[in-house]
Amino acid sequence: MNTNRRSFLRLSAFALPFTRVNQLFAKPKVAQGPIVISTWDSGQISNAAAWPVLEKGGRALDAVEQAAIAIENDINCCVGLGGNPDRDGHVTLDACIMDEKSNCGAVAFLERIKHPVSVARKIMEETPHVFLAGAGAQQFALANGFKLESEKLSPDAEKEYKKWLKKAEYKPVINIEHKQSKGHGPFAPARLDDGSFNHDTMGTLALDAKGDLSGMCTTSGMGFKMRGRVGDSPIIGAGLFVDNEVGAATSSGQGEEVIRVNGTHLVVEFMRNGATPEEACKKAVERIVKRDPERARTFQVGFLAINKQGEVGAYSVQPGFMYTITSKDGKGKVIDSKSHFA
Repeated sequence: MNTNRRSFLRLSAFALPFTRVNQLFAKPKVAQGPIVISTWDSGQISNAAAWPVLEKGGRALDAVEQAAIAIENDINCCVGLGGNPDRDGHVTLDACIMDEKSNCGAVAFLERIKHPVSVARKIMEETPHVFLAGAGAQQFALANGFKLESEKLSPDAEKEYKKWLKKAEYKPVINIEHKQSKGHGPFAPARLDDGSFNHDTMGTLALDAKGDLSGMCTTSGMGFKMRGRVGDSPIIGAGLFVDNEVGAATSSGQGEEVIRVNGTHLVVEFMRNGATPEEACKKAVERIVKRDPERARTFQVGFLAINKQGEVGAYSVQPGFMYTITSKDGKGKVIDSKSHFA
């Protein structure tokens, strides 16, 4: 090896650590213009409510709350009080919300309150706590002006519950949020023949014009679940996680599997280490599948993520997971995610 080549290699080796340091401390580019993404094609409802807030230069936190309120209001969607009950016939709701400063609030096992996401925000902003559950969450909601709603099931939920009672089996079905419509395949769009949607979880992430991130997740939980069951949706780091320096993630599917790996926190950490949103979601899915590859064929989990630059990605265990994205033109576009199993 000649002298010039040895000198070049020494200088290169010396420079590499400083190059890495510069990359680590370089200020990331921030996306121009707002963007909002939501799980599933029913995310069109949520995005349509969030977009006016973002379009006017509003805060991402306000946008995701409006997204949740809209889907919780939709009686034809299995989120909110219109959703399927537990095995005892009661609708119980879970939700969480998180802003750009890591402030967060959550509720679980909340009954007869129409907008659990707004209760979660109230907890975040007006108490020293993060999480309230059951009767205590309801008591807090009533003390803060929320109305106690009827226990009566929605017509669709009552019909499904009566059908379920004939066998009374608790057996989660892959892509149950993605219910088959008559005349379509098992992974057809989830809008049913009557024009309604059938999803039991909605996660929304938003990046506002100032470059700040926020997210929410709201659910009625798995239909006909055991009384008291809580999934990943209201758990910060499982159903939702936001880190304003890096990105945000949410999830849908069998919550127990997401909880086991602290799924959305894992996705954000993968992005922190340089993965794109899709790559990060894929790595989290692979972590879940690796734990029990054969069992992974029996359930669905999907992750959706956005990074600080406004790049978006998703990945799921099974085919059929999708998300809705709304950006500069204000029109929601539904995109199918890639999956581990074909």
